Amino acid sequence: MVAVPEGVTLVVGLGVSGRAITRHLSRLGVPFMIADTRQSPPGLDEIRTQYPDAAIHCGPLGDVDMSAAKEVVLSPGVDPKTPGLPSLAAIGDEGRPRLVGEIALFVRACRAPIAAITGSNAKSTVTTLLGEMASEAGRRVAVGGNLGTPALDLLADMPDAELYVLELSSFQLETTPWLGAETAAFLNLCDDHLDRHGDLAGYRDAKLGIFRGAAHGVVNADDSMTWPATTLPALDRFTTQAPDEGDWGIAKHDDGQGDVPWLMRGKTPLMPASAVRLPGRHNQANALAAMAMGERLGLPLSSMRAVLERFQGLAHRGELVAKVNDIAWINDSKGTNVGATLAAIEGLGPTLDGRLVLLAGGVGKGADFTPLAEPLSRYAREVVVFGADAERLATTVEEGVAVTRVDDLISALVRARGVARPGDAVLLSPACASLDQFPHYMARGDAFRDWVSEMLKEKT
Repeated sequence: MVAVPEGVTLVVGLGVSGRAITRHLSRLGVPFMIADTRQSPPGLDEIRTQYPDAAIHCGPLGDVDMSAAKEVVLSPGVDPKTPGLPSLAAIGDEGRPRLVGEIALFVRACRAPIAAITGSNAKSTVTTLLGEMASEAGRRVAVGGNLGTPALDLLADMPDAELYVLELSSFQLETTPWLGAETAAFLNLCDDHLDRHGDLAGYRDAKLGIFRGAAHGVVNADDSMTWPATTLPALDRFTTQAPDEGDWGIAKHDDGQGDVPWLMRGKTPLMPASAVRLPGRHNQANALAAMAMGERLGLPLSSMRAVLERFQGLAHRGELVAKVNDIAWINDSKGTNVGATLAAIEGLGPTLDGRLVLLAGGVGKGADFTPLAEPLSRYAREVVVFGADAERLATTVEEGVAVTRVDDLISALVRARGVARPGDAVLLSPACASLDQFPHYMARGDAFRDWVSEMLKEKT
């Protein structure tokens, strides 16, 4: 048994966030010990060189006596229910939970307002949009968290930031007892990470942590699972439908050239929906969520509009790769669950002059593909399936839409090129993980992008 010395903070997990935790504690001069359940975690030699005085334990956490630790700080990749860890509910001598995560440390040290975004899908897009809106408005803004730079490193990289915009995952939120965000958004909820949280209710409870201490919340009017369990001082709602008074939504507005869809704040028109560079109704909803947060932060409409008119999207997240012969080729390889693909189908479908050609398949993680069947019957010309769960996906949706089975993504792209017509969109949104044929979803998206680029060269 290895004992944590009295008054020493124990850092558990040597992932990206775990290493950020050690850097933060080192900057503060807080003594710490490190533990990781793996016998040889990546970067172990570097950590030993960097912190020669810090004790390191590699192996089962049950072999560590944590009773004298000042605090146990958990990297988000480590499940709080791992044997050997104290309960999340346990209270330390100074009134703090004995077990916390990186974001709890960030909150203690942060001296500027926090804008926080969570959701099963689209949180990276909204986080990036809001960060760019704040920058456009002249704010010194730091953007990171679950996206890009770890939150604790932002404190060192931009100590003079006027605003911190953070993407936060359920893993980060479940170990954050108090966030105190100036504005916090919960965008959507669908089945994901149930192996960690047990069921959808447990997953939602973790996500709802984003509202602890929030001065203002932004929620999805069409998804009551995103609504806070307790009353907040202020709350805004967004929808892809015509909004109620005070809400954010999309409605027809006569701009002098006829009634066309506009982004609206109640009855106030904000900008034409067609002016949002990101394609699809779901991305217009993302724009509304970012604008609702931006308004709370005092960002001018002109700055928010300027960003929405130019922002092309993040790689592999509804990324418009090319438009060839009036056919859009869209890389949504980050659509690794049914909820993400459903949002892409329902977001893009109503905006097209033609129809969707969906490329889907991979490792389905036991997901129920049934919710995809009805919208595909409405919006899709064909579904091209590939990968480990191609057959299960095909049999779920083929009653209402044409389905072609192929071996891999390249074969799917060849098929899509043959069936797509002007006005259509070829959409890679697999509803599955990529690990049967690719090392990660980025490699899958890169293969899509590279194939489309080669196709463009053939036409020049």
